[in-house]
Amino acid sequence: MIMEYIQAYPRISAVVIALLVSLFITIVNYFLLDKEKLRELRQKQKQLNKDIKAHTDPAKKMELSNEMMKQSLESMRHSFKPMIVTFIPVLVVFWFIKGAFAETMIGGSWFWYYLGGAIVGSLIFKKLFNLP
Repeated sequence: MIMEYIQAYPRISAVVIALLVSLFITIVNYFLLDKEKLRELRQKQKQLNKDIKAHTDPAKKMELSNEMMKQSLESMRHSFKPMIVTFIPVLVVFWFIKGAFAETMIGGSWFWYYLGGAIVGSLIFKKLFNLP
């Protein structure tokens, strides 16, 4: 039944699958991310960026840049756990849809429909779930 729908409506199917994958990733992020810590780190990064632009002393800029790198690494560490949890399921979905869309009229361009749907879905779901 799913394959018949994909064959009949490949563009809509690619976007719907992208939205479902985006929702899955957002839900995993919602439960696994320390949202307050991540918001705090991003706020510090913004402040450091402003400070870097404000200073003219190269030594001070370098010191602030190093601090910003530390903040970025910490932020990436927090985002790593949800990425590990979602990596395998997303690979399985890609394997499935690659084969499913190969025989449709958008066989060579299904990825662009998927990508567009994923970007829009990700932005919407992040706002809905109030994620950083």
